[in-house]
Amino acid sequence: MSEQPAPSPAPAATAGAPSSDAGESIPPGSPLPAGIASALKRDGAGLVAAIVQQFDTNEVLMLGWMDDEALNRTMTTGRVTFYSRSRQEYWRKGDTSGHVQWVKSVALDCDGDALLVRVDQVGAACHTGTRTCFDGRAFDVVAGSAS
Repeated sequence: MSEQPAPSPAPAATAGAPSSDAGESIPPGSPLPAGIASALKRDGAGLVAAIVQQFDTNEVLMLGWMDDEALNRTMTTGRVTFYSRSRQEYWRKGDTSGHVQWVKSVALDCDGDALLVRVDQVGAACHTGTRTCFDGRAFDVVAGSAS
């Protein structure tokens, strides 16, 4: 079952919207609890980066984008929902591929501008068919050392 396209996310700053501690505004009609909505530091399009990690192996699987509605759906349905910046619609991971992400936990970073979504990934996380969006894409670097 596929999610229906939804309107673009609300702008990050709207006149008259309650202000958060981070100096950002809560989009009008945000479905999130006020404490969570006010803690989010959204970009100019109203989005927050969502890092997706396999809960038991700690593999970093992918990066997606969420607005308040996508985060609310993720927190309340047990499945990860993103907002597609290119298609300007919501999409739920696995609806077309069968590669479902079952939510285990969601956390906000210390700056309020990134989410860590820990999941149980079924199948490939990347649209290219690889386990993670980072498989086979490492750069050659000079490795540092703490000692």
